[in-house]
Amino acid sequence: MSYQHNAAQAAGMTESPASLGDILTKTKGLSAEQVERALDYQREHNVRFGEAAVALGFAKPDDVIWALSQQFHYPYLPTEHRHFNEELVVANDPFCEEVEAFRDLRSQLVLGVLAETDTRRALAITSADAGDGKTFVAANLAVAFSQLPGRTLLIDANLRQPRLHKVFGVEPGTGLTGLLAGRAEANVIKPAAHLPNLYLMPAGVIAPNPTELLQRAAFSLLLRELLGKFDHVLVDTPPHAAGSDTRIISVHCGAALLVGRRNATRMPGMQSLVKLLNKSQVRVAGILMNEF
Repeated sequence: MSYQHNAAQAAGMTESPASLGDILTKTKGLSAEQVERALDYQREHNVRFGEAAVALGFAKPDDVIWALSQQFHYPYLPTEHRHFNEELVVANDPFCEEVEAFRDLRSQLVLGVLAETDTRRALAITSADAGDGKTFVAANLAVAFSQLPGRTLLIDANLRQPRLHKVFGVEPGTGLTGLLAGRAEANVIKPAAHLPNLYLMPAGVIAPNPTELLQRAAFSLLLRELLGKFDHVLVDTPPHAAGSDTRIISVHCGAALLVGRRNATRMPGMQSLVKLLNKSQVRVAGILMNEF
């Protein structure tokens, strides 16, 4: 990894991406001498440049991770600037080993049920019972998707006990229920703070007739419009045990990911949900066992 610019760069020709040394020099004030010492340490100990800078005390681990995020255009906030809900593990600690499970799941979905076809699909994220962690999975999976090129929208379609607005810290006043009821509301889609490319549509005001609202053609038309404006659309649903909302939402989306909790989810309920979705011609992405 070289800190020095090559002759083409010096001549004003096509510029290559900034090196880690360049970024740390601009943001943390590393001197040319410190960069050279870090390069010597890197060669001598056969480690990465960032590890060398940390070992020599020129930078903190969080400084290096932030610099890497700038180098590879990866959304990341230094620790002192994070104000995410503790449930958002993908945002709070995006490089930890556990978070790789969400990236792996994202890859499987992109190459599977969400692969480019003539008919684009949204993804419903649901569960058989309450407490299985589907909202946790939906929120973190949405953050993982937002780290890909393009824009990601997360919709809270749990019109009975919505919770995503609390997870992301947005006002719940306007949202999906207003649109389905035929009201033209402003600011229905809200950007997620400090998470570029991620947007949230809260459930909105809790309505007394959620099933009837979701059965309206307006929901299907809305999803079709949103799929034309966003690259990825994920939808959080109520649990199957709460009623027929899950089936309705999944049919409109076209694909569903089922979430269960190890040693808690009851097999008959999950089997019933899988059978119901298959009968409704919903593409089931699989069953995720939540251990968080």
